[in-house]
Amino acid sequence: MANGRSRAKIRVLIVDDSPSVRTVLGAILAGDPEIAVMGSAPDAYAAAGMIRAEIPDVIFLDIEMPKMDGLTFLKKIMAQRPIPVVICSGLTEEGSDMMMQALAAGAVDVITKPKVHTAQHLRESAMTICDVAKAAAHARVRSRKPRPVTLSVEAKNLAYILIPAISPERAEKLKLATPSTEAVICLGASTGGTEALATVLTTLPADCPATLVVQHMPEGFIEAFARRLDGLCAPRVAEARDGDLALPGQVLIAPGNHHMMLRRAGSRYSVAVVDGPPVCRHRPSVDVLFRSAAQRGGPNVVAAILTGMGDDGARGLLEIRQAGGRTIAQNEETSVVFGMPKEAIDRGGAGQILPLGRIGAELLSLVKPHRTKLS
Repeated sequence: MANGRSRAKIRVLIVDDSPSVRTVLGAILAGDPEIAVMGSAPDAYAAAGMIRAEIPDVIFLDIEMPKMDGLTFLKKIMAQRPIPVVICSGLTEEGSDMMMQALAAGAVDVITKPKVHTAQHLRESAMTICDVAKAAAHARVRSRKPRPVTLSVEAKNLAYILIPAISPERAEKLKLATPSTEAVICLGASTGGTEALATVLTTLPADCPATLVVQHMPEGFIEAFARRLDGLCAPRVAEARDGDLALPGQVLIAPGNHHMMLRRAGSRYSVAVVDGPPVCRHRPSVDVLFRSAAQRGGPNVVAAILTGMGDDGARGLLEIRQAGGRTIAQNEETSVVFGMPKEAIDRGGAGQILPLGRIGAELLSLVKPHRTKLS
């Protein structure tokens, strides 16, 4: 738990100018036995007074508020006393852009709050909201300088039918196979992952290997995320579409609410964007991408699992390693939440455990011998 209290409830402060949102969100969070709602505030000034009296473990913060908007308040929190903040954002272009600014400023996660049928949407997302609160409570938050812009079990089992478990015989064949295509980089992240991915991807050159990314993020925000990364990175960054070729110099990000899988036809890679039940409670799922990469790419794949809550990607990273691919897990010290990397390490899927700042360079180091062999 936050602040080292292993049994204490997670104390949440809700900051939203809508009374109905405060009521519904408060009821959802209070209904979880691990969470206590310490209070709610209609604006940033009221919230500041409550924080001075008692510091919460997690703040749920509306991005669009009167008097002081959520983004400005977030920056003040991060500058004065960093606290895990979950942003509540509307599904608009303006809301998406502000959400990306908030994540860059230090927010650990985001939940969607549509303009219509808001209460119904929140109730339908109750499990996700509580999971987000718990993940945020484990997050390591710190002040950040803005980056300059330079250029269920049943459902899980059903989803795995799409990608059967890799057999030992198949793994050995993949290891012995002569590479016939360029390397492919695969990355997976969740809580804290937007900035972790920016750190890794900004180290890649314009001619980097084809790179595929799964970031747990609500539907409707991936386009803004890809647009932001495209302005930061040398390679082209875009939201993936079904059938897109996986080409050198290109980063494809799985769209919200859809799984992304690696496909191969001869020497060419492409991606399939597919429906299907959530895997590890997520759609898109890191495991779906990683397991397809193990099947289709084998030793051509270099993969890294970054910060995030839960175990999504742990099984897939192990399968990539078993198929002869190279694998990396982010270390605990630099992870916002050391959940997904820890699970991957514990299962034996991580060939290396590295701090975030070294992962990008190591990915390139691992693909260099492979690319030299192909040329």
